[in-house]
Amino acid sequence: MDFPKRFSELPEYAFPRLRQLLDGHTPGGDVIRMSIGEPKHAFPPWITEIIAENAAGFGNYPPNDGAPELLAAMADWVGRRFDTKIDPETEILALNGTREGLFNACIALSPEEKRGQKPVVLLPNPFYQCYAVAALTAGAEPVYLPADPENGFLPDFHAVASEVLDRTTVAYLCSPSNPQGAVASKEYWADLIALAEQHDFRIFADECYSEIYRDTPPPGAIQVARQVGADPERVAIFHSLSKRSNLPGLRSGFVASGPRNIRALKQLRAYAGSPLPLPLQRAAERLWADEVHVEENRALYAEKFEAADRILGNVPGYRPPEAGFFLWLPVEDGEAATVKLWTETGVMVLPGGYLARDADGHNPGTHYIRAALVAPMTETQRGLTAIRDCLYR
Repeated sequence: MDFPKRFSELPEYAFPRLRQLLDGHTPGGDVIRMSIGEPKHAFPPWITEIIAENAAGFGNYPPNDGAPELLAAMADWVGRRFDTKIDPETEILALNGTREGLFNACIALSPEEKRGQKPVVLLPNPFYQCYAVAALTAGAEPVYLPADPENGFLPDFHAVASEVLDRTTVAYLCSPSNPQGAVASKEYWADLIALAEQHDFRIFADECYSEIYRDTPPPGAIQVARQVGADPERVAIFHSLSKRSNLPGLRSGFVASGPRNIRALKQLRAYAGSPLPLPLQRAAERLWADEVHVEENRALYAEKFEAADRILGNVPGYRPPEAGFFLWLPVEDGEAATVKLWTETGVMVLPGGYLARDADGHNPGTHYIRAALVAPMTETQRGLTAIRDCLYR
């Protein structure tokens, strides 16, 4: 039986590759998992009460686009956070987490051809693997743009040839970035938006780490787009409660954009989406309206940022992340460093090359490992100390 060939160029997903790499190797100490970005801080205790109070809602099909109260809470949050007014009826769509939206948006909004040619989707490299699969599913050519130290770990879209930009239908950008923790400034966003206006492509702004930062809140793409007067359909932003509220299992996210984009996404979601059950929508509604737990969460990550700076600050090439909860640490070889760390200390990290693609003979993740600062503080400190002592001494 034949299978589609369009996915043949994709490597195996990062975490099965990690299991294969470490299979058969015994951990050299108590296991500390710093490989996956699954938040471990406590979520607000009142969430379970709201779900229980609304449990009867499990007996109903939930509204596919999101309950009006949830959409209003999401739009209100965008207004408070980014000083940008969003119409909850026409400019926002509830999602089952952001991965669904980031994937389906490419299918719904990237045309089959542009100027009579195969479309291009621009991706940062390294990148969230969902972007590439979305591009291939939409029949587009993924073009990988290196996010190296030389460009502040943000892709240089102006380095893309004009003829490629003319074929571009979508540009993905994660800010704060996974894995490097780089933040796109207002000037960076404005520059990219101007380029998108010039060459007529959409920007998909993956902003799921936007609420975990050191000092200054990262600017939002839709905020800048409205300020510069761009086409409302030019930018789509994606947010979720997974990192903001430590609830990756709740699966509450949203996409906000112009009315035509949202209408197209709603049409696809009617066939391919999985709406959040009503009791969970009620919980999400309350979460989007509350900032106290977000501030408490951010304070816990601030302590971990400080611990990382203290423990790893003298490591050559160490760069404190601006935001997010990952460390992007330079090593000679990412796979070799991962195996060494596991077999000698029991600390599990992810080889950086598993998050990137070879492009023009260069994989920008080969000489890095990614470590997630999600475990409790004591465990995080032990993990950071083991990384320093094992790999850098």
